[in-house]
Parts: sequence; structure tokens; C-alpha cells
Amino acid sequence: MKKAYLGIDIGSISTKGVIINENRDVLASSYIWTEGNPVNAVKNLLKNMREDFDENKYSIVSVGTTGSARKLIGVVTGASVVKNEITAHAIGTTDKYPDVRTIFEIGGQDSKIILIDGGIVSDYAMNTLCAAGTGSFLSSQAKRLGVEVADFGEIALTSDNPTPIAARCTVFAESDLVHKAQMGHSKKDIIAGLCKAVVTNYLNNVCKGKKIVSPVVFQGGVSKNTGVKRAFEEAIGAQVLVDDYGHLAGAYGVAIIAKKSGAEKNFSFDITDVDFVTRGVNCGGCANSCEIICVYRSGELIDSWGNKCERGNTAVKTRF
Repeated sequence: MKKAYLGIDIGSISTKGVIINENRDVLASSYIWTEGNPVNAVKNLLKNMREDFDENKYSIVSVGTTGSARKLIGVVTGASVVKNEITAHAIGTTDKYPDVRTIFEIGGQDSKIILIDGGIVSDYAMNTLCAAGTGSFLSSQAKRLGVEVADFGEIALTSDNPTPIAARCTVFAESDLVHKAQMGHSKKDIIAGLCKAVVTNYLNNVCKGKKIVSPVVFQGGVSKNTGVKRAFEEAIGAQVLVDDYGHLAGAYGVAIIAKKSGAEKNFSFDITDVDFVTRGVNCGGCANSCEIICVYRSGELIDSWGNKCERGNTAVKTRF
């Protein structure tokens, strides 16, 4: 039986999974919406990948998780490795692009820039409060315009005169969009303008003070939007690289990390049939009032975290 490695990137909007072999070839992958329930999302993700995965030929011996719910999903899957998104994206990208110097990543609710020097992360930054430069912003505007967000890129490329859209925040951008539509701007020009607005917001906020050096790789779900890709290239005056697995870079990277860790644990797709429940409790043992997250498998407590002292462990044992 040959060895395989599973990487899962669990975000607030989307959940991504990749299974690789010893040569880091992708054996199966999936990209689905999280829909506010990371555990169910991962179960559905695993069901999707199982259909393309040859269990008679390969056995998954190590799992890595990354993303906002990485610790929770690490417990659920029995992960060998739990890593932050910056590390996972950097590892996944440098594996495919050894000379990469700058990574643009735009997801559903967050975006980041990662600077690479000599194959090592030298600097990074993430968006803070505003969502105007993210995928959720484009999705909401697509609904307002009555257009599928998947068609945004192709429509944007047909425009020769993108409409200027205020990009400093989501509220102003939406207001400006309505105003420009009332003025008679065409839908294709408004869509192209929205793509440029995302890029402007990203460069002015996320990339503020950062030196962008080529080669530049664009990742995340928004990287599939060819209109945004073109807007980036026009703004920075350089080629922006996008590949078929750009939206899976975090999952691919953490799968590689799991492989390199050498920590092997048996993994079974049968966890999709197991009942996992999470509960939160405020300890109350001291003034910190720590919020403790408890994870149960078939009614049995398997892990908890969030407590800053041993009193939290006592609270978990006595209350559940």
C-alpha cells in the first residue's frame, strides 16, 4: 500500500482539501462552502475526495490542517500537524514556484500578502476589518447586479472603460455602485470597475508599505476571477501567475508539511459517520473568565482548549 497525505484548509467561507502522494502529485481535491459549520463541511469535503481517491492503492498516513478552524478540525481528523495559513500558503507556493517573491491571496473574508526571500517568508500582512477587498464583497455585488460571481471575470474582460468605484470600504463601494448604475454606466463597465476596486483596496491596505517583487503568484478563490487578475497586472505593471490549484494552495501546503513531519497516524474516511459536537463554556474560576472550547466524539470529550490555567480543566470535568 502506497502512502498518501491529506491537507485541509478550513476557512470561514470555504473549505479546501487536497490528498497528495509521495511525489506531491495531487490524487484528489475538493473545494466547498463552509456554511457556518466547519465539522459538517469537512465531512462533506472528505466524502467528495473519497470518490476520486483509490483506497485500494493508497493509504492516508498523515493529516495536516490550516485555516481559521484548524485546531478544531485537527482534533476531528486526528491531524499530525496544525499550521497557520501563512506557513501553509508559503510552503505550497514555493513547492510549485521555487523562485516566487510575492504571494497575493484573497479569500472569502480575508486577504493577505506574503513576501518570500530565498524560499523563506520574510514578511506578511493581512486585512483587518474591511471586507471590500475580498471574495464576499464581490459575491454580494454580483447578487446586486443579478450576475453569477463566476462570470465576473469574463464580463470584466469585455470592458474597455471600467467604471471608477469607491473602494475604501464596502458600504461606500455599494453606494457608489448604485449611483453609477443610475447614471447609466453599463453592467460590464461596473463589473470591471468592481474588479479594479478590489485590487485598489488590497494594494492600499493589505500591501501598504510592502515592496512587491516579481515573480508574483495570485491565490485564493478570487484568483479564479480573470478580471481581478488583469486589474492586478495593470496596477503593478508585471505579470501575475495563477494556476489550476491556486485556490487550494493552503491545503496543498499543509499536506506537504504533514508529509515532511514524519508523524504518521492512521486515518479513516469513516469519521464522516461519527457524531462530533463542540460546546463552549466560560470557566468562571477566576477574573479571566476563559472561554473554553470542548470537542466531543459520540458524546465523549476528546479535547478542549482556551483555558489559561488548570482551573479550566476542572471546569470542563465538572460541567460536562
